[in-house]
Amino acid sequence: MHGHVRSITGHEPIGMIKVSVYRPDLTLVDRVFTDDDGSYSVDVPVGETVTVRFDTHHSLNNADDWHPSLVTDMIADGAVPLDRHLVSVGRFADTARGIDVLAAYLLASAVEGPEYAAHATTRLSQIKQNTLFLQHIQSSLLQHFTERADA
Repeated sequence: MHGHVRSITGHEPIGMIKVSVYRPDLTLVDRVFTDDDGSYSVDVPVGETVTVRFDTHHSLNNADDWHPSLVTDMIADGAVPLDRHLVSVGRFADTARGIDVLAAYLLASAVEGPEYAAHATTRLSQIKQNTLFLQHIQSSLLQHFTERADA
């Protein structure tokens, strides 16, 4: 599996984004980081159904800069690239992108440790959702990560 990660505005490549690949039971298949040109390549058995999360890593200087993105139920294929555009923190997310971002945080809540939580709260507190329902989900995730960071 391979592709590029770029910003949603301007389409600039984003380096050092963690690309994590999970099986349906959320066991980690592998993870890699994007290069300076936003490209990545990860070995996934062809034909395997996976979920892919694009996110920052708490130890890097971009940990508070980008919201995550999620692709679920993807069938791995080495020929077709999986490219993603990420929303920068503090930017407006349209409805579809807002759902994507919140779904990625939801998955992170199931697989990440407390060190992730502090950066998640910083990022979640700055996303601009455009529906009350998405704002409610955002608030619930923010509360979850705040409690996890304080634990």
